[in-house]
Amino acid sequence: MSFEQTRIETAASPGQADLPYAMLRSALELFERAPAELSDEERIQAERQAARVLELESRILSAREAIGVVAGEDEVTRAIQEVRARYEDDDRFLAALAENGLTEETLRLALARQCRVNTVLDKVVAGDDEISEVDIGLFYHEHKTRFVQPEKREVLHILITVNEQFPENSREQALVRIKQIAQRLAQKPRMFEELATRHSECPTAMDGGKIGAVVRGQLYPELDKALFEMKPDQISGIVESEMGFHLLWCKSITTAKTVSLKKATPQIRLILQDRTRESRRRNWIRSLQKPTQPGARS
Repeated sequence: MSFEQTRIETAASPGQADLPYAMLRSALELFERAPAELSDEERIQAERQAARVLELESRILSAREAIGVVAGEDEVTRAIQEVRARYEDDDRFLAALAENGLTEETLRLALARQCRVNTVLDKVVAGDDEISEVDIGLFYHEHKTRFVQPEKREVLHILITVNEQFPENSREQALVRIKQIAQRLAQKPRMFEELATRHSECPTAMDGGKIGAVVRGQLYPELDKALFEMKPDQISGIVESEMGFHLLWCKSITTAKTVSLKKATPQIRLILQDRTRESRRRNWIRSLQKPTQPGARS
């Protein structure tokens, strides 16, 4: 092994900060919890993944493509700020670091290593990502359902909840109240948003009852069925769901349509470029993991 290769591999070896950080990353990725909150079995899984990650990162940083690659100070600072932003204040941030065997300095070192790995991978996948029109056309016709935009309906609603713990929200009284609102709407349908703001017991009342544009399957089944049987600018009858009683206003309907190949081309080009880069990245990493052939010279 050459002196240069020895120097590279020494620099690529995990430091004191890397194992606690790798363990924290693995625990969050696998279980969305910190290492201290894991069961014994979960901890073993997280430790195994952390070890695999560190081994792979060492291989990446030992590769010739990593020569001369350094983590930019600005990039590392941004990474630290992203971590810090997850906590309400510095005290909680520092306490979380301590709980996971880290300090601000060891976190910086671990993030610098991770930034170096990311920079090497970006370097490896960089290249000519020219995508032909034929490839774009084939992708479009093989995945045409991805470019179908379903029918959407812009809907507002008024909700009176049913809660037997409160006399005014017993099922009987809630039904009386929603019927009174329905009667007013029958006379003055343009008051829907005003009445929603005044009477609806849904947070959407703050915005005049506006739910927004929805597709089939987004709402409670009873509301979904009623909404998608309505005409544009129609107000429904009373609809009951597990929440209570509703009145719906189908404000407008946007019919389903298929995005043309011309309009879909920029999106498809990005998808295929990402696939090309991911394939290049995977193949390069796989080449690092190949065992050395007997008799090969280092």
